[in-house]
Amino acid sequence: MRLVVGLGNPGFKYARTRHNIGFRVLDSFAEKNKVKIKQEKQKALTGKLYIKGEKVILAKPQTYMNKSGQAVKGLVDWYQFDPQDIIVIYDDLDLEPGHLRIRRSGGHGGHKGLKSIFNSLNTREIPRIRIGIGRPPKYMSVSEYVLGKFTAEQSSLIEDSVERAQAALKVILADDLTTAMNKYN
Repeated sequence: MRLVVGLGNPGFKYARTRHNIGFRVLDSFAEKNKVKIKQEKQKALTGKLYIKGEKVILAKPQTYMNKSGQAVKGLVDWYQFDPQDIIVIYDDLDLEPGHLRIRRSGGHGGHKGLKSIFNSLNTREIPRIRIGIGRPPKYMSVSEYVLGKFTAEQSSLIEDSVERAQAALKVILADDLTTAMNKYN
């Protein structure tokens, strides 16, 4: 059994913001696989599907980004997931828009949602898909930037990265993380 967590903030206000790229990838993946992410469980909206006979839970925490760990911990305890059975999808300031990085483990890089998950699960050994959103201009704070919408120039890069990220997710779930890393990094 696997758990795929897309990070973002709940509500229409945040729907197309940079910080919600994890939700967008998960929504794209769910749509392509005809899954509805709407069941409320452990402070998250969830959906499920089977890939190669393995149950996969898709989750969008509804706790707001900085408290994502509460929802993830609740799901991990409920379903008895091991950390290596989790895949987290989130935005990354240190990657240029449109770039994608898949990692087996590592630090949080200042991402408060990922930090919350690490603290709640007491581990950094969690596979993840990072989607680049780039750094804010000098006149803009990080919080203003991540809660803002993509520029017209960034939008096409982001749409492409959402498609590649959901395709990479499919490879991770159907094959393995190493295959996805070799193909999409």
